[in-house]
Amino acid sequence: MKLYTVLLCILMCLSCDEVLVPKPKAFLSLDYPKASYHESLLELPFKFEKNKLAQLSFSKKNNSLEGLILRYPNLKASVFINYKKVNNNLKKHIADARKMTQKHRQIADEISERKYDNNWGKVHGMFYDLKGNVASQSQFYVTDSTSHFLSGALYFETKPNYDSILPAINYIQKDMMHLIESLQWK
Repeated sequence: MKLYTVLLCILMCLSCDEVLVPKPKAFLSLDYPKASYHESLLELPFKFEKNKLAQLSFSKKNNSLEGLILRYPNLKASVFINYKKVNNNLKKHIADARKMTQKHRQIADEISERKYDNNWGKVHGMFYDLKGNVASQSQFYVTDSTSHFLSGALYFETKPNYDSILPAINYIQKDMMHLIESLQWK
């Protein structure tokens, strides 16, 4: 039995010509096209610039604008944007937007806030970056404090796996910030 084991070991050692080396760690490299922006052409109570990669559609209710969708088909993601007139209920709109973000607090690893103020354009609001396997990775709201209120949230058409979709999140977050920075009320 010992001779059989020794012969088997020798045979196994002699049969392998190549030395197996573990593969080095690699990172997924995703290249997205450089963002190219143009003004939205819809008749809305505001105007903004959007990435040409995003498809813009809107919904109306009782002949009034209810919301917009910026769809990124190649990234399988959409930014859902809601518009509301302020009508003396700004605090309620802000509370509702914050409540939407806070719903993710239990699952999110971290929620960071970035305040946005453009006094010249009368655009004020908050941008939320949610880290972790949450349903919505980015949310925002902006207002002129008297007439207009706009809120938005990013959603992917896949089960949230933060590490896998992070490059797409970063790409779309830049577009969301550009939308806010280019926003002008009518």
